[in-house]
This record gives sequence, C-alpha cells and structure tokens, in this order.
Amino acid sequence: MYNTKKMKFWKSVNLVLLIVGALFMIAPLFWMVSISLKSLEEIYQGGFNFIPEDIQFSNYAAVFEIIPFFTYFVNTSMITVLVVLGNVFVNAFIAYGFAKIQFRGRETLFIIVLSTMMLPGFITLIPQYVIYANLGLVNTYYPLILPAFLGSAFNIFLLRQFFKGVPNSMIEAAKMEGANHFYIFFKIALPMVKPALFTVAIFSFNGVWNDFLGPLLYLNDESLYTLQLGLQVFKEQSSTQWHYLMAGSLMVLFPVIVLFFIFQKYFITGSNILGQTEEK
Repeated sequence: MYNTKKMKFWKSVNLVLLIVGALFMIAPLFWMVSISLKSLEEIYQGGFNFIPEDIQFSNYAAVFEIIPFFTYFVNTSMITVLVVLGNVFVNAFIAYGFAKIQFRGRETLFIIVLSTMMLPGFITLIPQYVIYANLGLVNTYYPLILPAFLGSAFNIFLLRQFFKGVPNSMIEAAKMEGANHFYIFFKIALPMVKPALFTVAIFSFNGVWNDFLGPLLYLNDESLYTLQLGLQVFKEQSSTQWHYLMAGSLMVLFPVIVLFFIFQKYFITGSNILGQTEEK
C-alpha cells in the first residue's frame, strides 16, 4: 500500500514537471505568434499581453511584398527534396553493400568511412570551398546538394545496422530464383528497413531546411537565397519590423511543425535509434 502511494506521488511529480517543462518550451512559440499578429505600435508599447488588441493577419501577406518569400520557399524546397532523396537512397545503397555483399577489404573500407566521423565539419569548410570555387560551382546549388549524393558516414553506419537484420536466408532464396542485388535491394531490403529510412529522411529534412551556413558561404545572388538566408537579410535590412520578422519566421517554421505532427512516431523512433547507437 505504501509503495503504491509512493509510486502515484512520483508519477504526479513527474507529470507536473513535464507540464511545466512543456510550457517553458512552448511559450516562445506562442510569443512569436503573438508578436506576428500585432501592429508595430502595440509591440513598442511593451507589456506581456499574449493576445493582441487588434489582430493583424495582414502581417503575413506583407512578408511576401517586402521580400521574395515565395522564391526563397521554392529554392529551399528544391534543395531539401534533392538532399533528402540523396541522403536516403545513396546512403541506403552504400549501407546495403557493407551489410550484405561480401568483397575483399570490406571491413577495412568500412572503418575508413567511420573514421571520417571524427573530423568536425568546420575543418573541411575551407578545403570544400576551394574545391567548389576551382570547379566554378560557387553561387550555385551544387555545393549544397552534391554532398548528399556522396554518402554520410553516420547515415551509412545507421542503415547498415538495420540491413544486417535482414535475414540472409531471404537474400539467398531470392538469388536462387535469379534475382540480382539491385532487385533484392529495392524489393526486399528497403521495405524491411523503412523505419530507418524515415529516420534518415526526417533528420536530413531538418538539417537542410534550417541550414544557414551553407547558403551563406556559397550563394551570392539574392534570387538563389534560401529561407534562412533571406530572413537574415530581411532582419539586417529592417531590424525594427519585428511583426513582419516573426510572421516570416513562423511561416518558415510551419512545414517543420506539420512534418512533426504527421511523422511524430518516426521522430520518436529516430530519437530512440540515435540514443541506442550512441550507447553502442
């Protein structure tokens, strides 16, 4: 009886802490929504009123008039789609080879691939920029997209662990029926590692959608800007128009929120996979 009451007490404490923590996490988002719906005069009045006195939905439409928001959105969407496709299928293809195809030096090559994870990304920024500059690819989307089609050590390692779980008996049976590795990869292996593919896709989406440093380094033409870079330029040009800045920021954040609610279980699965991988 005592243990039962003690368990209920701690569950209640945990629930209260979770609610308080959730409110602290959500409060900045609500504040952004509030600022985006206020007039500039009301913002400078100060105070902590979440509900605007005069709701200004026109702030969102004004963003499209002040900056080429739609152009930035199309640019970002195109880059994001290509990077996600590259990260998912190229890394999956490489990981399948390391997991299920026997070849000489496989383990040594895999160790070399994993060793690249020890290099911080900032170390390779200058060499990469020099390479792309010599190839004449600066001020194009190629430096932002091509790395996704060259493989990622972590994604390869993550997907390889899942491909190793595909029964070898199924692969051998498919080979006996005349199937090659391409058929086995697309028809048998990929459907069996779908949670891992979604995990790679989701984290790739978050990474490229919110990327600021890459576009800042390689894009000079304003017509090529992404959302993150466009918002930063808008902030520098009109630093006092907080209602427009918050409206634009929320529109950038909206696809991420929608993606989270649609694929919530895959976000959780991805977090669990990352945690298990780090423990190993």
